[in-house]
Amino acid sequence: MINKIADSVAQALSGIQDGSTVLIGGFGTSGIPGELIDGLIAQGARELTVVNNNAGNGDTGLAALLKTGQVRKIICSFPRQVDSWVFDELYRSGKIELELVAQGNLAERMRAAAAGIGAFFCPTAYGTELAKGKETREINGKHYVLEYPIHGDVALIKAEKGDRWGNLTYRMSARNFGPVMASAAKFTVATVHDIVELGQLDPESVVTPGIYVSQVVKIERVATQAGGFKKAA
Repeated sequence: MINKIADSVAQALSGIQDGSTVLIGGFGTSGIPGELIDGLIAQGARELTVVNNNAGNGDTGLAALLKTGQVRKIICSFPRQVDSWVFDELYRSGKIELELVAQGNLAERMRAAAAGIGAFFCPTAYGTELAKGKETREINGKHYVLEYPIHGDVALIKAEKGDRWGNLTYRMSARNFGPVMASAAKFTVATVHDIVELGQLDPESVVTPGIYVSQVVKIERVATQAGGFKKAA
């Protein structure tokens, strides 16, 4: 019987190795798998390459992971915001490597990994510092830059609902990079707020099929001071 539900975050992340490339979902703080990031910190894998749209906010989540020194390199589109002081300090002191990738290219490079595409030509970044050292080509009078796929050893993503086969649905903008990261990684761990029985998810609403998901972990919703629950984005 296929059952991808893990008993705990620690169990789901136990196999992550030093030197892994870890794709972490989220757009800023929307859809960031905070519990999985905290679990990765506790698990202790080092020399990681992390792929995310940003480079952490404040002192929690991805920023907390960077602060531990477990990350050797980050591949992202927006490394600096007003509260990205952890990354800023690490980068300026030479303690972390940065590969800056335009946001559309970031998504497409992971999609290419999932599709088995060896490389692709894209017009984005031609003539800029981001194209320095890369192969370029003129096609039908337009200039392109050769880009290579980003393959993940592990993807850590946040979903809304899942079943024991690993089928996932998302909540609004929290979806962001989750689906493409799940398909580009060898091993995908997803947190969900609700685990439902097989057949309860409308097939038309399933965004990430279970074939791309290795482990599902249920997490609780965040309680508010008013005593209710905040539906985390």
